[in-house]
Amino acid sequence: MRDVTTAEFPQAVLQRSQEVPVVVDFWAEWCGPCKVLGPVLEKLADEMQGVFELVKVDIDANQQLASQFGVQGIPMVMAFRNGAPVSQFSGAYPEREVRQWLAAVLPSDADKMVDDARDAILDGEMDRAEALLRSVLETTPDHLDAGTSLASLLIARGESEEALIVLGKLSPTAEVERLQAAARVTSARGNDLTELEARVAADPADDAAMIELARALAAHSEFEPALDRLLAVVRAKRESKDEARKAMLDIFEILGDEHPLTPAYRRQLSSALF
Repeated sequence: MRDVTTAEFPQAVLQRSQEVPVVVDFWAEWCGPCKVLGPVLEKLADEMQGVFELVKVDIDANQQLASQFGVQGIPMVMAFRNGAPVSQFSGAYPEREVRQWLAAVLPSDADKMVDDARDAILDGEMDRAEALLRSVLETTPDHLDAGTSLASLLIARGESEEALIVLGKLSPTAEVERLQAAARVTSARGNDLTELEARVAADPADDAAMIELARALAAHSEFEPALDRLLAVVRAKRESKDEARKAMLDIFEILGDEHPLTPAYRRQLSSALF
């Protein structure tokens, strides 16, 4: 347990919580309930031996920090994981309830297996990583981190259809939607670009060939020419217009809002549709 100031908070809590959960006890010297809860938290931190780190923030000495995290009553306890708060409670909870709260916010055995899998990926042990992730998903098919990690491996390996099956069992977060878009786009990676270009040259009105060509280009990270071709299909306003629009949205999802192509082609798409 350590006392943390506003200046130390980014390093001691936000950055440190990328490695291990950090529990922050917002308190003050004049607060009677704080003096009841504090020893309970310290006992559990000692008992769990590094499963989480406990830090204390004196709200009188760090008023800006207390305001930043919406501390209105104390004691207030907040758990941080991966640089962000994930759960909190206010009041002098008894030990049994604090244990229950910790059990809900600390990494489960499945979470630890996912962490091991990610370490294995960094070490180049792809088979071991995949086995760990599949083991988690056998018991918890909707485990978000395991699902997105396995889907990423599958997409990189060109197994887009299985990646979409894995992702279909997860809650629709922004990361899941990005990976779904990536899987749909990379599924065209094996298509013959030369053959598709020849089909389009022979019949510029062949929207199916144009969309296939665009997806194949995007699968090879040639996003701008892919978007140009899809936009041409949308502008032609034939039956394939909506399919081309969805393919453009997949590329936007992969590139992200900050990429310069995304806002430029979103505007053109909007103009073409209306």
